[in-house]
Order: sequence, then C-alpha cells, then structure tokens
Amino acid sequence: MKLQLFLLRIIDFFYTPFRCFCPLQVFRYGFSGGANMLLDWVLYFIFYHAIFIATSGDVISLGITAISPHIAAFIVVFPITTLTGFWLARNISFNESQLRGRTQLIRYITVVFANILINYFCLKLFIEVWQFYPTPSKMLTTVITVIFSFFMQKFFTFKA
Repeated sequence: MKLQLFLLRIIDFFYTPFRCFCPLQVFRYGFSGGANMLLDWVLYFIFYHAIFIATSGDVISLGITAISPHIAAFIVVFPITTLTGFWLARNISFNESQLRGRTQLIRYITVVFANILINYFCLKLFIEVWQFYPTPSKMLTTVITVIFSFFMQKFFTFKA
C-alpha cells in the first residue's frame, strides 16, 4: 500500500501541467504504462542481445522445435511485464474499479492473450517479412498493444 500511495503522489505531481490536456486516469495510465513499457524495452534488449544472440546465434533449439532469438526474448520478458502491468493498472490507473480482483485478473489475462497474438504476429511481420531491426520492431509492436490495451482495460477489465 505504501508503494501505491508513493507512486500516486509522484504521478499526480507530474500531472499538474497536463490537467487541461487529458483526464487524470489517462495520464496515470500513460505514466505507469510508459514506465512498464520502458522496462519491457530494456529487458527485451538485454535478453535479445546479451543472452539469446550472444549464446545461441540465429536459432534456439528446444529439442522438438526451434525459435528465433527475438521470439525467445519476447517469451521471457512478456510474463515479467505482464505482472508489473497488472499491478500498475489495478493499483494506479484503474484503482476506482469495483470489480473483484479475481474478475479483473481473469479479464486481464484475456487481454494478455490477445496481446500475445498481436506481439507474435507483429514481430514476425516486422522482423521476418519486412526485415526491420528487432528492437525498433518490438517498440512499434508495443505502441500497437498499448493502444489496444488501454481501451480493453478501461471498458472491459477494470470498468467502473
């Protein structure tokens, strides 16, 4: 609870110059989502460049299947930032929702599965089909999923 109040005070302090441009909830979502997105990008960069490319090269063999380093980095990072994202959404951005925590979690996981599909297909398209660099591809994919997630969380997962 102390962490929640601390983060709310910091975010609300920075909201002051933006209050005429957007509602507090949108600002809180953007701020906490931006922090989570930055965490996602940093972790993706570290796992992709320092672990998967450095140790395995082009393909990671899992015995019965093989995956590319950019997908492996996504698979490792996604659960971490999903958990931090749920906590931030529930306690910072949409803390006025009266839905039970269990209901929120089930709905959040539904949105997460949709985001997994969006991430997978966007990364495949951007990197393998269009030959974009992996890290900027991940960043663009994140922007797409953030927009989708905001509307799903506001009107489905954490609706007031």
